[in-house]
Amino acid sequence: MYQSPRHYFETRLRLAADPMTAAARLASSGLHPDYVVYENGGTWSYAGGATAEITLDRTGARLRQGEEVHLPWDGRPLRQVQNLLDAVQVKDWRAYGWAAFELSYAKDGDLRHVGDQRLLHLVVPHTEVRIDSGEAYLRSADQATLSAVLEVLTAQGAEPRSVPDPVDVRQAGADDYRRAVGAAVDAINDQRLQKVIFSRVVPVDHEVDFVGTYLAGRRGNNPARSFLLSLGGIEATGFSPEIVVQVQPDGRVVSQPLAGTRALTGDRTEDARLRAELLADPKEIYEHAISVKIACDELLDVCAPGTVDVEEFMVVKERGTVQHLASRVGGRLAAGRRAWDAFGAVFPAVTASGVPKDAAYESIRSNESEARGLYSGAVLTVDHQGAMDAALVLRSVYRQAGRTWLRAGAGIVGQSRPERELEETCEKLGSVGRFLVPAAQPVNAGAAAMAGGARS
Repeated sequence: MYQSPRHYFETRLRLAADPMTAAARLASSGLHPDYVVYENGGTWSYAGGATAEITLDRTGARLRQGEEVHLPWDGRPLRQVQNLLDAVQVKDWRAYGWAAFELSYAKDGDLRHVGDQRLLHLVVPHTEVRIDSGEAYLRSADQATLSAVLEVLTAQGAEPRSVPDPVDVRQAGADDYRRAVGAAVDAINDQRLQKVIFSRVVPVDHEVDFVGTYLAGRRGNNPARSFLLSLGGIEATGFSPEIVVQVQPDGRVVSQPLAGTRALTGDRTEDARLRAELLADPKEIYEHAISVKIACDELLDVCAPGTVDVEEFMVVKERGTVQHLASRVGGRLAAGRRAWDAFGAVFPAVTASGVPKDAAYESIRSNESEARGLYSGAVLTVDHQGAMDAALVLRSVYRQAGRTWLRAGAGIVGQSRPERELEETCEKLGSVGRFLVPAAQPVNAGAAAMAGGARS
C-alpha cells in the first residue's frame, strides 16, 4: 500500500565511505525491496520504496499514491505520464525508473507490436539519498526509516570485495548473429534501410549477486552513467556508455550519440593503434555520421529554431573494455515543450536502433530472438523542475522471473562484416561479463551439522 506524504523528513550527513559503496550498502540493506541506484557525474542517488508510482502499458497509464488513477490508452502515452507526474502530491518530487525499448513502438500510439509487458515504471521514492562531494542529503517519508538509513550509512566495518566469476560471451547465439548481420547487409545494400543494430543474448547459468557485480563492474568501468535497480520485477545493473537525453530546468537539451567501436586491451601501444584505426575506418565514420545526423533531426522537432548544433564531433571516449567515436548534440526546447517531448523525440537512441528507425524496428523484430525489454531502453530520473536525465541501457546484466542474462549489439551498415560485428559484441559484453559476482550459496543445514561434528 502506497502512502502519499506532502513532505519529507530530511537531514544531512558527512560520509566516511565513498559514495558508490554507500549507495550499494543501502541497496543491500533490505530496507526497500524495490530501489534504484543512479550515478550521474560523480553524484550517486538511492531511491527506495515509493510514495507515488507511475506505470505504463498497452491499457494506459496508472498513478498509485494511496488510491489509483487510471488513464486509459489514448495514443499519447508520454503526455499521460507527464500529466500523472503533474498530479503527484509530494513536495519537490523526483522520480526514478526505467523505460523498455518497446516503448519506441508505442510512443506515437501504435500498439500493433506491443504485448502485455510493462513499457515504463517510475517511482517517487519513499526514501531518497543523494551523495555528492562527501555529503549525503537524506529524506524519507517517515522518521523511523530516516533513522534506519542513517544507521546503515554510519555503520563501521570493512567493505568486502567479492571475486567475480567471468562468463564465456563468445559462443551463445554466434551463428545466428552472423546470419542476421548478413541479412541486414543485404537489406542495406537493397536500400531498405541505412543502419540497424542487432543484439544477441548470452544466458548466465548461475545466480548473480547484483550489488557485488555493480561494485566490481563500476570499479572496472568508466561509464557516462551507472545504475543498479530492482523495480517492478526486474533487476539490472549496468555501466551506460552514453545518455539518451538530458534536459535542464531551463530547457537546455543534450543528446550524446556514440557509434563506432574498437577494443580497449590495456596495452597502451595496441590501444593507440586501434584508436587510430577507429578514426580512419570509413565504415565506422559513416556509421557515426549518420547517427549524429539523425540525432540533430530529432532535436529539431522539439527545439527552438536555430538552437540545435553539434557541440562536439567524433571524439574518442573510453568506456570499459571498448573505445567509441562520440559526439554531443544540443539545443533549447521550444516554447511549450517539456522534458517528455525531448525524450519522445529521441527515444530510442539511434545508436541502439537504426536509420531510419521504423525500418530498423521491423528488422530488429524479424531477426532478434526475443523482445528487448530493458535492453537499449533507458534508466532515468525526472523532477518537478522539469529536469531529466536518461541513460541508455547497455553494458548491463538482467534478471527477471528466475532468468539471468547479458545482451549486446553492434551497428550494421553496408560495409559490415559478420565476423567483425560478432567480435564487437564480445568486446562490449566484456564490460560486464568479466565482473559477474556469484551469489553466496546457502549453507546446506545437514552438511553444516556434519562439518561441525567433524570439527568437534
